[in-house]
Amino acid sequence: QVQLVESGGGLVQPGGSLRLSCAASGFTLDYYAIGWFRQAPGKERERVSCISSSVGSTYYADSVKGRFTISRDNAKNTVYLQMNSLKPEDTAVYYCAAPLSKYCRGGSPGMYHYWGQGTQVTVSS
Repeated sequence: QVQLVESGGGLVQPGGSLRLSCAASGFTLDYYAIGWFRQAPGKERERVSCISSSVGSTYYADSVKGRFTISRDNAKNTVYLQMNSLKPEDTAVYYCAAPLSKYCRGGSPGMYHYWGQGTQVTVSS
């Protein structure tokens, strides 16, 4: 079956770094765009990054631009999110998700059909 599994979350101090992984099974990852979303308690789920499958174009939310980098390794069927200079406001559950498209298009969660279970990122002293 189609499955996305996130890993790499944890507790880090402000200014620290984490690399999140999104491993896909049951489908060919390079046929799909992959987005990273995050959701903090009481807040809306928001897209922080996305990478297309065919062209490799990327998107970053203004809040993470210059600090986060998205990449993919099609041979490993995995997408990564490198997070540097982490801030307390980055604390959230992070999800990877795939739309039925090769392109990122819009950032509405409703456009994404496949979701992982999420991985917790906590940035605190």
